[in-house]
Amino acid sequence: MQTRELLEAVRSGKVSVEDAEAILRKPPVEDIGCAKLDLNRAVRSGYPEVVFCQGKADGHLIKIFRKLYEANGEVLGTRASAEQYELVKEAMPSVPVQYDKLARIMKIEKPGREKNGLIAVCTAGTADIPVAEEAAQTAEFFGNYVERVYDVGVSGIHRLLARVELIQKANCVIAIAGMEGALASVIGGLVDKPVIAVPTSVGYGASFNGLSALLTMINSCANGIAVVNIDNGYGAGYIAGQINSLGVR
Repeated sequence: MQTRELLEAVRSGKVSVEDAEAILRKPPVEDIGCAKLDLNRAVRSGYPEVVFCQGKADGHLIKIFRKLYEANGEVLGTRASAEQYELVKEAMPSVPVQYDKLARIMKIEKPGREKNGLIAVCTAGTADIPVAEEAAQTAEFFGNYVERVYDVGVSGIHRLLARVELIQKANCVIAIAGMEGALASVIGGLVDKPVIAVPTSVGYGASFNGLSALLTMINSCANGIAVVNIDNGYGAGYIAGQINSLGVR
């Protein structure tokens, strides 16, 4: 909860002054031994701390997930394996832990969260969908409404043009592509909203595991395009959510 939202909740009576004071008095960092958790991040920046699961020791991951859930009532974990999901689910049996194998997202969500605004998540091909789902589910976790527009790459431009009306309605567009990465440039010339380009490591040898798409997107002649790192669906979803929130205030 952002500071403004907290104050509005106090004014409307949804949160008591005592509860709000307790939230604001929380220490900004809690040291749990293996990690120093930023428990006040949501108050400062609007979104709570997110867990990058890949490479974490099993015991550390469980401790982090448990503490963040206790503090925030929700947790988002990225780049999680199926084995990590089983470990967390077993360690927290009374909590509805969810896992999406395609996006490698593990999460505990607050029920009934309203989805606002509109973000369009577009991919060049179906091989880009795992990165797209990481982006889409990240944005949805933080309360944004997402429309998926998949498999609309430039090799069949008519597929993109058939969905352009929907894409133009979005407050922000995420364009995800491997190979030569041209999708972002084409979309950038069709919309009047920010485009977040995500290069993926999809492609044959000369694509250099996404470097070719990254360079294409960075060198785009279309306006209004920003580029995140290769395969960084999470980063794109996070930024898109921040942009979308500006359009619904």
